[in-house]
Amino acid sequence: MIRIFKSRVRFDVLDENCILLVFWYTRTCSGMSQSGSSFWKPLLKYGSNMMNSLGSQGRFYGLLTAFLSVVLIIAGCAQTDPVVPKVVVSDTVDDIKPLVNRVLTQEEQNALEPETVLTLLKEGNQRFIAGNLTARDHTEQVRDAAMGQFPKAVILSCLDSRIPVEDVFDRGIGDIFVARVAGNFANTDILSSMEFGCKVSGAKLVLVLGHESCGAIAGAIDGVELGNITPMLANIKPAMAYFDNYSGDKTSANKEYMNMVTDQNVRCTIEYIRKNSPILETMEKEGKIAVVGGVYDMHTGEVRFLD
Repeated sequence: MIRIFKSRVRFDVLDENCILLVFWYTRTCSGMSQSGSSFWKPLLKYGSNMMNSLGSQGRFYGLLTAFLSVVLIIAGCAQTDPVVPKVVVSDTVDDIKPLVNRVLTQEEQNALEPETVLTLLKEGNQRFIAGNLTARDHTEQVRDAAMGQFPKAVILSCLDSRIPVEDVFDRGIGDIFVARVAGNFANTDILSSMEFGCKVSGAKLVLVLGHESCGAIAGAIDGVELGNITPMLANIKPAMAYFDNYSGDKTSANKEYMNMVTDQNVRCTIEYIRKNSPILETMEKEGKIAVVGGVYDMHTGEVRFLD
């Protein structure tokens, strides 16, 4: 706030009279008073009348205040060199990451072999570990997938929120079917979904994906009893029974035992799939699909595929 006191005349840079003086002074000095602008004429006339009413001393301080105001306005609006963000230009075309904006077509799906799909998942997992996921235009992919889907694989995973299945294998919209249940076991509902994914929709691979430090495995080992969780955990008991003769500590505190049951639970699920789904069993024997298992490392993000 700038105020000038002289001979009982006070001017406030921010009050409306001073602003009008600034308009009057700048427009008069620039020769715009003769422009005939209907917008400026009332302001100029009001500014002139106000200046005449102030007297010689008042006009002096009025013009001085207006001049200082103009200087302050110009200084405040002065342009500085703009900050231009640094743009890194790649030296080679190979360094440019493509933006995937479409989904797999039926023709491309038909051309895939089960082993090819498994290789693609393994390669995608390596990109996930390296933090080099493929850039995707999800908006375009959603539009492209609206009329149909032709995924490469069906993946049965645990419910665990720390395992983003699509990202783990660097897959996008329309690439994979994902079924989730705590403990990644199979039942009639899961089997029917797998049969739909493979027999009806053409997926080439079934992957059962377990993971380290699984809460469902730990609950089954420790005999947790709670509502519907109790019968659900019974599906993991066959994997535990495989190690009845294990001499170590059979509690979730024993990491070795936890890992043993986790791996075996994946194998038991694969066995259940083959035994209880004649459709998938036949497709696997004919080489149309493969049924495989893997375990996700919670610390590294790597999927260890089981033999």
